[in-house]
Amino acid sequence: MGDKTQLLSLMLAARYPKQALAIIGGIFIATIANHACAAFLGHWLTTFMSPDLLKWILGLSFLGIGLWLLVPDHIDDAAGSKVADRALQVFILTVGLFFLAEMGDKTQIATIALGAKYPDVIAVTIGTTLGMMLANAPAVWVGQKFTKRMPIRWIHAVAAITFIAIGVATLIWG
Repeated sequence: MGDKTQLLSLMLAARYPKQALAIIGGIFIATIANHACAAFLGHWLTTFMSPDLLKWILGLSFLGIGLWLLVPDHIDDAAGSKVADRALQVFILTVGLFFLAEMGDKTQIATIALGAKYPDVIAVTIGTTLGMMLANAPAVWVGQKFTKRMPIRWIHAVAAITFIAIGVATLIWG
């Protein structure tokens, strides 16, 4: 919550206000592709790592994500004119931008960790994609009004505490 993909959602919705469905569809396709790769990578890592090593890597990864959430992401202001105005152009633009924005992002790393923890890669991909859609679709539909009602700092704090708690629980109880 409150990461660069939500900021990207807000930016695209503000730039292309009549293309909400194209933006949401692009987010969905990019997320499915990115998270499926991440979940398979996480699952693959379990084939050559011991359960004890994996427990420590996962626990420390969740702690790291929680601490990382305390540092908000920023998107630079885009200069120049609109590069797209039709639904297909906006859809393709969104797919490309979101796929790249997810590379090395907190949600991609969390998806890798979940893919390593749970053997059902399809369920991990569906779950993380659903979470991504629940986080980004409202940003598209509500736009900047969302950030005025709930401070991003609060969102970061709640998400950080959640990831830190998951990391600690993983380290303690496996």
